[in-house]
Amino acid sequence: MDYDAYQYLQMRLQPEGVMVVTMNRPEVLNATNARLHWELSHVWRELDEDPAVRVVVITGAGRGFSAGGDLQLLREMSRDRERLLKTWREANDIVYNLLACNKPVISAINGPAVGAGLAVALLADISIVAENVRLSDGHLRFGVAAGDHAVILWPLLCGMAKAKYYLLTADFIDGKEAERIGLVSLCVPAPELLPKAMEIAGKLAAGPQEALGFTKRALNNWIRAAGPAFDASLALEMLGFLSPDASEGIAALAEKRSPRFKG
Repeated sequence: MDYDAYQYLQMRLQPEGVMVVTMNRPEVLNATNARLHWELSHVWRELDEDPAVRVVVITGAGRGFSAGGDLQLLREMSRDRERLLKTWREANDIVYNLLACNKPVISAINGPAVGAGLAVALLADISIVAENVRLSDGHLRFGVAAGDHAVILWPLLCGMAKAKYYLLTADFIDGKEAERIGLVSLCVPAPELLPKAMEIAGKLAAGPQEALGFTKRALNNWIRAAGPAFDASLALEMLGFLSPDASEGIAALAEKRSPRFKG
């Protein structure tokens, strides 16, 4: 596998077959630019086909897991139809390729996780978050519908009432509360995060690989059943990028002020 071709994903294979994938744009909290967004849509197929990989652990470099789409990508999506369509296809692939990957995926959520970054964090088979970390879907904050992963996943993980509250308000949620409502698998003190992820990864890597893959495939049918709702949410999110509210939301984000929506 030509992992050297990845620009913003660093791969480190451990002897027991645990592949540690690190999103590596630490200067911007690993926000997804166009290239990283493409890499996150593509990497799961390669990892699935790599016979040396048994388990995947994904985390972020520095202080963040991934702070969602960066400003340049958001601006391009609001102005360029071809970029919008490309991002739409990639967002679809991030979700469905992660679900289709037969290898167990563990997310070690070491810092803020928003948007596309949160999609990867929560779609992992086992999600582990540090206590001090804050999570948010965040789409409503800049004027577009919750897409990416939220509609396919949040109601199943934490129930419709909590899903509606956090997706409609775009409020942040800390690690302890995320664990309490079932949004993540585990919450641990920050120093224990990566060791815990590697401990679980080692346990899975020593397990029956075919049975693990089959169990994951069967369980993910619960998520795939919500596929039509996800497809609609993603299309509506992309449509929203063409609206005045999205333009105002992106401008407010750039100017570090509250948006003044008029749509």
